[in-house]
Amino acid sequence: MNKEVVVVIGAGLIGQAIARRVGSGKKIILADLSLEHAGAVAELFKDAGFDATAAQVDISSRESVTALADAAAAEGDVKALIQAAGVSASQATPEQVLSVDLYGTALVLEVFRGVVAPGGAAVVISSQSGHRLPALTIEEDRQLATTPVEELLDLPLLQRENITDGLHAYQLSKRANVLRVRAEAVLWGEKGARVNAISPGIIMTPLARDELNGQRGAGYRRMLALSPAGRAGTPDEMGAIGELLLGPQGAFITGSDILADGGSTASFFYGPIGEDAPTPGK
Repeated sequence: MNKEVVVVIGAGLIGQAIARRVGSGKKIILADLSLEHAGAVAELFKDAGFDATAAQVDISSRESVTALADAAAAEGDVKALIQAAGVSASQATPEQVLSVDLYGTALVLEVFRGVVAPGGAAVVISSQSGHRLPALTIEEDRQLATTPVEELLDLPLLQRENITDGLHAYQLSKRANVLRVRAEAVLWGEKGARVNAISPGIIMTPLARDELNGQRGAGYRRMLALSPAGRAGTPDEMGAIGELLLGPQGAFITGSDILADGGSTASFFYGPIGEDAPTPGK
């Protein structure tokens, strides 16, 4: 009997939290742009009794993603994919955000569709930010959802003259992630597999701590204070959602997105957070 394989792309705290919940007795491949970081996380998993190994991957490279998928399939039946890799608007240029967060996620879903085993499932970590963007046209939604991967970055709405700043690029990317998951669910279903997204709000990770004390920190702290939950989320809370979406209790869920932001988006549109907020993408 082939061993079941869990692939984590982006070995940060959210990916780790989900993998801990679904990886017992399975082969866990922890892949990251930084092989050093992936190796350190793999050692932590080994110390906790998991069968884990590290790998390097650049999700903006088809060659790199394909090599990872082939290596995972060689280990056994790929039953779970956690796509948690990405860059933030404060970390990268708009072009880099689109290349990694938008193109990279679409690429991962396409390539791993080719190796996922029947009964497998994937979860994409998107963001609340995609829900803040004003509605796109029906045609723009369809383009982001279904345009062939290698043509995505050529879409008119993604050209530099139409991107106002890094945050706008990030919001478009995260909106595209959710649309892509919806379209990919049809194709994954043909393989007997499922794919869903989680759109977290501010989750306490080292990056979030930096953001809260960075250039946009005051706005983020205001968002948390005025959200219905009144606090940030934790990686373990995202882990619980990921476990549902990847496990048997989520067997009827595919092509969906779970917004888990403590009510921040609700307050943005219908409460105090949005009272002085600029219009996204403007």
